[in-house]
Parts: sequence; C-alpha cells; structure tokens
Amino acid sequence: MKKNHKYLIFFAIIIINITSGCTKFLDVKPEDKFIQDQVFSTRSNINQVLNGIYMQLASTALYGRNLTWSTTELLGQRYNTSTPQSPWAVFSNYTYGDENVMDAFESIWENAYVAILGTNNFIESLSKTSGILTEAEKALLLGEAYGLRAFMHFDLLRLYGPMPSNADSVLTSIPYYTRPAAAAEDIIPANRVIDHIIADLKQAEEYLANDPVKTTGVNPAVLNDGNDFYRTFRNRRMNYYAVKALQARVYLYRNDKVAALQAAKAALSGETYFPWTTFASIYTEKVNPDRIFSNEVIFGIQNPTMYLIHNEVFNGAIFDATILASQPARLAAAFENLEGDYRYTTTWLYPESGKNYRTFFKYADVVDKTILRRMFQPLIRKTELYYIIAECESDKTEQLRVLNQVRFNRGLPDLASTVTVNTELQKEYQKEFFGEGQLFFYYKRRGITSIPNGSAATGSITMNAAKYTVPLPLSETITR
Repeated sequence: MKKNHKYLIFFAIIIINITSGCTKFLDVKPEDKFIQDQVFSTRSNINQVLNGIYMQLASTALYGRNLTWSTTELLGQRYNTSTPQSPWAVFSNYTYGDENVMDAFESIWENAYVAILGTNNFIESLSKTSGILTEAEKALLLGEAYGLRAFMHFDLLRLYGPMPSNADSVLTSIPYYTRPAAAAEDIIPANRVIDHIIADLKQAEEYLANDPVKTTGVNPAVLNDGNDFYRTFRNRRMNYYAVKALQARVYLYRNDKVAALQAAKAALSGETYFPWTTFASIYTEKVNPDRIFSNEVIFGIQNPTMYLIHNEVFNGAIFDATILASQPARLAAAFENLEGDYRYTTTWLYPESGKNYRTFFKYADVVDKTILRRMFQPLIRKTELYYIIAECESDKTEQLRVLNQVRFNRGLPDLASTVTVNTELQKEYQKEFFGEGQLFFYYKRRGITSIPNGSAATGSITMNAAKYTVPLPLSETITR
C-alpha cells in the first residue's frame, strides 16, 4: 500500500507536538487544522489514518513487544532471569524504581496515550465528515475506533491501576481521554475508568452492528472490488466479536460474572468464523506450522518486527544473559509434563544447535513468506471466552464441559470430575497465553498472593498490591 504524505505529515505533527518541550507529554497545542481537513477529505486518507493507529499499536513499545512478549510476561514470571548478567531481572523482581524499568513503563504510557489521542482525533474528525464514506463504512470505522480506545485504556488500567478487588472503589488509577484536545485530563478512580470503558464498548457494539464479520467472517480473500479495507481480514481489526470478547474481559475484571458470561457467550455466537486449529496444521505441516493457532484469534494486529524480535530475544542458537528462556523444570511443570499438549511440543522446541533446553518458537518465522498469517500478533483469542464461561458458570458440570472442550482441542484428555475448577483455570492461563501478556493480569485480577518463581525449578514468589500495581510515570505525576 502506498503511503499518503498528508497522512504522514498529520501524524508527524501530533507526535512532534506531543514529544517536544512539555512538562507533561499531553500538554500540547492542537494539530494544524488545515492539514487535518486535508487528511479527512478523501476515502483513502481516512483509511490510512486508521491504519496508522493500528501500526502504533504494533510498535515495540506497545503490543509489538512490551505488552505481549517481554515486559508483562516478565511480571508474570514467565522467564528465567537468574543469571547475574540478565538485564531482565529488574522486571521480574518488580524493581519499579530501577531506571531501565521506569523508562520501559514510561514508554508504554506515552505511546499508548499518543495512540489514544490519535484515536480521539480520528473519531471527532470522521464524525464531522459527510459524503466521503458511505454511512455503513463510516459506522464500521467509528466502531473500530471506539473499541480501540476502550482496549488501550483497559490495558493501562490493568497495568497501572489498583488491584481489581478495589476496582469499584475510590482509588485513583489513570486518566481517561475522550477528546482530541491534548490538555492533560484528571487521574480518576478505577470505577470511573471502567464506566468509560464499558460506555465506549457499548458505542462500538452499536456502530459495529452490521460488521461484515457477522455474515462473511474473517474473510482473508482479496476482493479487488474497492471494499477490501472494509470487509477483509476482520480479525486484524477491532471487529464486532472482538468488542463482545473485550466486554467479557472487562466485566470479569469488575467481578460482574453475570454480564461477563452473557458477553462471552455472545462473542462465541460467531465461533464458526474462528474454528479450532487442526492437528494437521500444527504437526503435519512441518515447515510452516501454525504455532499461533491463527484461526482461533478473534483480534490481533500485524506486527512487522515479529521475526526480528524473535531472533533477538528468543533465538536459542545463542544462549547468553540477554536471551529470554523459561527455566526447564518450571516450563515442564507449567505443562504438567504432558508432551501431547499442542501448546507445549510445537511452541517449545530444542534448538538445532544441540542445546539441552527448550526455547520459545511461537513467533518464529515460517518458510513460505506468502502465508497470510505471517507476522500476526494475537491479542484476543477464543479460548479466553471458554475460560471466562468456566469461571462464571455456577454449574460445575458445565464448567468442566467448556474446559474439556479446550483441552480436547489441545490434545489433552478430559479432567476428572473431582478437580478444582479455579486450579485448572490457572493452569490453562499458564499454558495458553505464553507470549501474549495475559498471565500477569490474570494473577492480578484474582489477587493471587503466591505465584510460581520463573527463575527457579521450584518455589514461589509472594505477591501483593505493590508488585501488582506499576507506579505511574514520574512525568505524569511530578507536577500534578
């Protein structure tokens, strides 16, 4: 796709204003009105502005790395950082006062709010346009934007906000930005942030009522009829089912299990468009295995640096203090030594160099560079909906039924009727979401006070609110 120079200038102005000479990065003047009007004057430009927001999400500061592969996974004790030279230990030790740790969380904060500001501008500018897009196209893009705004704010809340047990309290958390104006907003209580998120998701759901994903599914085919942007690759965009899934995630965070259950079931109403990954696509396909189980991903983004980062961070051909790898005994324990688990034997492999430990291959490149799932970064997958249903259902028989459905499609036998469902759910989160940044948030939401120590074969780490709550960046708080 050719880049539109007016679009690039428009975003450059936003970013330059945001990052230059301000006490708070959002204390900036409005972007140039003339350029803004020019950008939103054509169909192609509008589409490229929205694409630009997705590209920001895929940056290494956000979901291209920090919020999926590295920082949040380190907080969740995914990796062994016990070597003396490891630069990652300060994260897994929750040393929030360390300069490198502070810089990482500052980067997440700033880049997320830059993307949110761009989303707010997109919503306001697109809402004012007339006659450029059809009403159906306009509604689709507005629905995506409202959903993205909720998605980003929610992860900021999960990271920097208080413990979910206090989520409906008066404890302050983060600011919620709904305006394109860059003036700093007040930091508000967590319950008000969740109210804003739910409101945005409701608005997104209404705009996406006629999302093509509901009738034609993900639709990875190229249409060549001028409607590719609006009808294809819907799982790489904030679609209707992704909004319902995110509603379920948010309601469960608020401990509203009735609403979470309802939303999860609504999201699964489109399950036919997100079929289970087949044995053949994982095991029979030796050179191009689908290790991300791409068919099951309800929402993800295109991550252009995926394979570069994989080689830098996980490449088992060279093991030194900078490589992220799981402690072997801890990894085996996480998968209960079940070699038949698809998530274990296809994702964690022994490097060709002959090392005696497994390394992470989930995001390794494939041979065929034309495969459409290349560089696809999962952000919401359908198995999470099964887990939400299992947690929210009151009938144990139904809880086990949905858990066993996931296990069947991961090559595992059914659970015994005597198991404790919450224990099995924790095991599933540990197995299912490697490299996706969800485990730490699961621990935090459940208020789990003892979690496995990722740097030791056995033992645990005591957790508390101070470890679960990342401090707000100094740039945000020092002059407030």
